[in-house]
Amino acid sequence: MKVIVNEGNVRLDVFLQNEIKDVTRSHVQKMIDDSLVKVNGKVVTKCGYKVCAGDEVEYTNLPEKKLDLSPEDIDIDIVYEDDDLVVINKPQGLVVHPACGNENHTLVNALLYHIKNLSTINGVVRPGIVHRLDKNTSGLLIIAKNDFAHVNLSKQIQEKLCKRCYIALCDGTFKEDYGTITTNIARSKKDRKKMAVCPEGEGKVAITNYKVLKRYNGYTLVEFDLKTGRTHQIRVHASYIHHPVVGDEVYGKKSKFNLSGQLLHAYKIEFTQPTTKKRITLTCDLPDYFKNVLEILEKQKN
Repeated sequence: MKVIVNEGNVRLDVFLQNEIKDVTRSHVQKMIDDSLVKVNGKVVTKCGYKVCAGDEVEYTNLPEKKLDLSPEDIDIDIVYEDDDLVVINKPQGLVVHPACGNENHTLVNALLYHIKNLSTINGVVRPGIVHRLDKNTSGLLIIAKNDFAHVNLSKQIQEKLCKRCYIALCDGTFKEDYGTITTNIARSKKDRKKMAVCPEGEGKVAITNYKVLKRYNGYTLVEFDLKTGRTHQIRVHASYIHHPVVGDEVYGKKSKFNLSGQLLHAYKIEFTQPTTKKRITLTCDLPDYFKNVLEILEKQKN
């Protein structure tokens, strides 16, 4: 399809997201990365390319793929559900969507079994997935049932209208009660499976607010409020300030509590219901293994 740009000095990905109905920014960026977009007859592969008034933009949407995932009867904890979305409390250890090495036994396989309708915007591998949690991070996750809700919720996250709060137990004692960590984060040059803080001008800006909830002997219980949503953001930032999340062996060290993963829980989420426009706030309790560690630390204080 061909369209003419009316207003100049606009990012190509932003222009296309506004032009194409029911697509997310990541969908458009994938189109650009796959050389499916031309400006004035030439392929453009940079999302930040600035289009000018009068430019002719030609694009081809991403090809549809056949669904080749199997529904699996895996228990999921549904915290909230309506016609547009579902919010689940994801357990630690459950991968969100299939990827290399994790083709089955994921949250997506469970959703295909339990939820009748799921949005299609993120393709057949990630149906309904609006945002993600790491495999070993537990807590609240929004799932979209239709494309309208998916686009709306993605926009809320993009525009910071969706608030996500986490609770983590961190190594060491935080000196300040409140603070903000602001850095750039990019893929690690030493280990491509990890993310890392990088110099200004590289990667993407990541902003995390924190508030100390309780101090223990050698540990601090912290609430983290995400202002951006970068991969592994809280874990990277906690490690960057020398207080890695307990149980995070990727960015920290092995824990003495015999844990299966990091003590990081997405306990609260606030968003606007796409159709009714009602503001919704949901919370979920800490997992038992997290509580057990806190009980141990409480006894050590007494």
